[in-house]
Amino acid sequence: QVQLVESGGGLAQPGGSLTLSCTISGISLSSGDMGWYRQAPGKGRELVARFLGDVSGRFTVSRDIVSNPLSLRMNSLKPEDTAVYYCNLNKGGRSYWGQGTQVTVSS
Repeated sequence: QVQLVESGGGLAQPGGSLTLSCTISGISLSSGDMGWYRQAPGKGRELVARFLGDVSGRFTVSRDIVSNPLSLRMNSLKPEDTAVYYCNLNKGGRSYWGQGTQVTVSS
């Protein structure tokens, strides 16, 4: 059974940083397309960043094969970054999701 489990969410101050982690089990990550999405209250789910994607923004996705397979580093956080963040894996024509972790940016 494929499982994606996010962790690291919580309360952060504007301008601060936070790192989310996603542990993926039950499937090989080779040839998989991994990334992070988020969904704010009353809005649809949107792409945040994908592994090996654009690194010029405030959010960066990295992969650590030894410990947490997928991380999301978020810098210069803003109140509008408040949302539930989801880990995503696309492989073999299927899409897998975690249960999400809440990130709240507030002073």
